[in-house]
Formats: sequence, C-alpha cells, structure tokens
Amino acid sequence: MDMISDKIRNMADEIRTQIVQDRRYLHQIPEIGMDLPETSAYIKKRLDEMGIPWKECGGKVPEKVTEDFMQAGFPRMENATGVTAVIGHGSPCILLRADMDALPIQEENDLEFRSCNEKGHMCGHDSHAAMLLGAAHILKRMEDSIQGTVKLMFQPGEETGAGARMMVGDGLLEDPKVDAAFGIHVQPTEEPETVGYSVGVNSASLDTFIVKIKGKGGHSSQPQLCVDPLMIMNQIYQAVNLLVTREVDPAAMAALTCGVAKGGTAVNIIPDEAEIHIGVRTLDVEAAEHLKQRIPEIVDAYVKAWRGEYEMTVFHTPNTYSDEKICREFTPFIGQVVGNEKLRRIPPMTGTEDFGYVTTEVPGMFIFFGAGKPGSAPLHSPQMVLDEDVLPAGAAIYANVAAGWLAEQSRKENKKDE
Repeated sequence: MDMISDKIRNMADEIRTQIVQDRRYLHQIPEIGMDLPETSAYIKKRLDEMGIPWKECGGKVPEKVTEDFMQAGFPRMENATGVTAVIGHGSPCILLRADMDALPIQEENDLEFRSCNEKGHMCGHDSHAAMLLGAAHILKRMEDSIQGTVKLMFQPGEETGAGARMMVGDGLLEDPKVDAAFGIHVQPTEEPETVGYSVGVNSASLDTFIVKIKGKGGHSSQPQLCVDPLMIMNQIYQAVNLLVTREVDPAAMAALTCGVAKGGTAVNIIPDEAEIHIGVRTLDVEAAEHLKQRIPEIVDAYVKAWRGEYEMTVFHTPNTYSDEKICREFTPFIGQVVGNEKLRRIPPMTGTEDFGYVTTEVPGMFIFFGAGKPGSAPLHSPQMVLDEDVLPAGAAIYANVAAGWLAEQSRKENKKDE
C-alpha cells in the first residue's frame, strides 16, 4: 500500500497548481449560508472537466427554516446547494466531505486573491473544497483500481450548523449507501501537514435559543400599567446561567452564553418587546439533553410569571463523533501521506462542527490539518492566512484514506471467504 500512497502523493504534487488555482478562485467569491450559487456552479464545472458525474443535494430550504435563520442574521436562503459525486462502483462506500461556505467577515489581508466584499473564507472552507477537488482528480485517474465507491460531499451551510442536515435529509447517505465518512478541517495555528484528531466526541454540540419577549410598554412613571419585557429578559438571563452551576455535572464541559440581550429606546420608556439569544455548547450528551429541556421550561415559567408572551426559535447542532474503530483504520493511511510522527491525539474542540449530522448516522473520522504555525491568526479572524503548500498533502490524505480503506475492506472480505 505504501507504493500506492507514494503514487497518490506524487499525483497530488503534480496538480498543485490546479489545486491552488481552485482555492484562489473560490476564495474570491465567498458566499454565506446554504444558498451558494456561484460556488456550487464552480464545483460542478470542475467535476464536469474531470468527467465525474454529479448530483445536486440539499433541496429547497423550508420556509420556516429560512425564516428562523434570518432571525439569526443569515440572508434569505431558498435552496441548499450541496453537490455530490461518485467515483468507482460497488460496496463498500466511503464519503469524503468538504464544506464550502464562507463567513460574514470582511477580509483584512494583502493577498492578491483576497475577497473584496463583506464576506470572507476566514474558516478555510475554500481550501477544503479545493483539496477535495484535487482528491477527485486523483481518484478518477485511479478509478479502475478502486475497490468500492467514493462519494464526494461538497457541503454548503456549515456555518449555519445545519447544511449537513439538509444534505443528509436529501439522501446524501443513500444510493449508494455510505459505510464510513471522513472530513478535514484546516488549522492555521498548527505547523504544516500536522494532523490532530480526537477519538469519541470530537466537537461540542450547540443549542441556540432565540427568545422574543412581548410585554406591554408605557411610561416609566407608571410601571404598574406595564408588562416590562426587559425585566423578564433579565430574570431569564440570571436563571439560565444558574443552570450550568446547579444542574450540570461539574465534570461535564458546558458553556452557556447569552450573546444577545436587547430592547428599549429611552431611559423613561418601558418597551413593548425585548430579545435574548441563549447559546449552549457541551461535550457531554447527557448535559446537552438536560439543558435542551430545562431552558425552554425556564423561559416559559418566567415569561408567564410576569404576564408576558414570547416566541422562541431553537437551533440544534449535534456533537461530531470520531468512531474508535474507524480512527484505527484510517490513521495508517493518513500517516502514509504526512508521516506517522505528524499524527497526534488532541482533546476535543469546544467549537461546533456540523459534520456531526453525518457521524450520528455512519461511523466517521474528523481531523484538523496544520496549515500555518503557532501564533498565526486563528480561524474566523479577518487576518487569517493559510499556507497553500499544504494543499496537495490534504488532497492526498483524502484520496489515500479512501483508496486505502476500500482496499483494506476488500482484503478482509477476501480473507474471510478463504
């Protein structure tokens, strides 16, 4: 297998210019949310050039979902413009995932290919898509020797926390049925081509509650005639923060933040409405389930206690889970590309990654791929810059994991039949 991995790495190096070109083109057309018409059109064009058949995946975004995300600050999203493609045939099937949406952050770099609008690929998703296009090129050239099926997943809406959910709901994991999944995320604060991974829970879940409180406004000199939504909001703020200290196991990682609390226009006016946004991240499934139940109960109790009304919008993104067996099976093929000395186990990240919608359905592995150096601007910074020299290695990791794992499964099956 080492000979095959050497061949894959060499092919990746040969197409470095194309991988970088793909990344730079995508970097200049950042789009946010689930509806990425220019980005998905470019992905489909490149797949056509490689002779790889593709399908759209994601579908129309339900009106209620669109409205909910607009409340959270996203633009109107009519469609989830995901793209899938298949290389090889037969069973088993491995899924390779790359997200491709950007952030509502204006880039602050001097790059000749920088984004010049108010959006930017400051989370590196442009590089993920480019690396997966590179892997597609390699795997298509090897198609006759692939011992199964590789399904490519180009995903919108990761930053919404629900893009993967839309694709899973639209049949991503069927036809052909996916048996294992693999995803990469670049990390600009780690040395080039290092690979960090967690076994088990890999990232925090995220539950968001947007609560719009309706009271009865009036003059501050007559509070008895009013229902003060700001006071209700303040009561909720204090109560939900006490949940983590009084109802969650101290051993569980749980972080609750009320990142938005707003209402009112003047010191002598009690307003009609107020709004509070509550976010909970945790690495503990039991803690997440408890808080998902208790926060709505507290909101309901406090609003009703003070004679108000409310509307609540809830978003949920699950933990991403790296399966122990799959990690054992995938890591040798990662090591063949970058060297085993560059692989290391790391603690799970307290951020959230919506690849969890895939790993709750099929066993998978998610890795962080070094593309910078310590002290560099981190992900989501307007100054974030990636080392493009790592892109061929990332493409080779995708391709080698897929080809190597499928070959190993075939070998095991043949041995079982002997």
